[in-house]
Amino acid sequence: MKKYIVAGILSGIFFPKAQTADSVKQSPKIQFSAYAELFYTYDSNEPSNHIRQNFLYSYNRHNEINLNLGLIKASYENERLRANVALMAGTYAQDNMAAEQNALRYVNEANIGIKISKNKNLWIDAGIMPSHIGWESAIGKDNINLTRSLAAENSPYFETGAKISYTSDNGKWFLSGLVLNGWQRIAKAEGNQSISFGHQVTYKPNDKMTLNSSSFIGNDKAKEDKRMRYFHDLHGIFHVTKQFSAVAGFDIGAEQKSKGSEHYYIWYTPNVLMKYQLDSQWALAGRLEYYSDKNGVIINTGTADGFQTFGYSLNLDYSILKNVILRTEARGLTSKDAVFVRNNEMKQGNFFITASLAAWF
Repeated sequence: MKKYIVAGILSGIFFPKAQTADSVKQSPKIQFSAYAELFYTYDSNEPSNHIRQNFLYSYNRHNEINLNLGLIKASYENERLRANVALMAGTYAQDNMAAEQNALRYVNEANIGIKISKNKNLWIDAGIMPSHIGWESAIGKDNINLTRSLAAENSPYFETGAKISYTSDNGKWFLSGLVLNGWQRIAKAEGNQSISFGHQVTYKPNDKMTLNSSSFIGNDKAKEDKRMRYFHDLHGIFHVTKQFSAVAGFDIGAEQKSKGSEHYYIWYTPNVLMKYQLDSQWALAGRLEYYSDKNGVIINTGTADGFQTFGYSLNLDYSILKNVILRTEARGLTSKDAVFVRNNEMKQGNFFITASLAAWF
């Protein structure tokens, strides 16, 4: 479950343009963009129904060419108003939106923002928005690695609610507070009467470093089974040289064991991602990760030690054109318990190879 890049950033990525005074004045207020990513994954555990792990939501089909994400987006922005509407299709939408009402399963974004200060960059946005949590998004081309980390797949990709946000005049600080429907929800869970909250603070002292702190506080269950959940994401993005960049992240969450309990189940996940740009077309990247959820709050295995899994991946990227990229990745997962299915038997390991072809306009 989890996280898109902030809507304004996405529209800028899809439609890069020279930022001269004349071009800004003449640029259209409504912009359209599109993104499509085809993929093929071969899973060594060879699931017979072609659907892979139930805790993965991206590239989650075995031995078939498929569409991970197709996205069409319209954006509008002037000095005081901004809005985004985006529709999507693909296996990502099918798997990640399964809990939503049928009419909402293809909605990627639908939000409106109003600037509430004449002199300061202070906005209120409301609607279906990209998640404020995490260092990876559902847009494959924008991530260091081809596939998403366990951290990204099992925290919100999107959220529904309202937020107030402020960007400092020098662009170094971004602060926001959020009121949300729940943990990656458009419509609330049946019987849920709770309001959830979140925050985000981003500090960018220079072009080489970005530090981020994000949180979620709320209950995502029905009223009679109310259990408070507290979650925090801390990560840093580092551009060490023109060729080498890295991300270091640590997520930790806690949820009440039962309604009214003073005791909590804890889960956490550290990540390190690295990328080296070999030249203008070729790039090499890798990831090391660990996910510990002993009590099955997020990933319920039903085993004695729960989901305690180490992962590694290595990918090679080739930019065919400025707006077309071909990526390949080898990835392995090793768990303390036998939590992966192969030929109706449970195994401790899972290895798979994924290739993707993405284009954007």
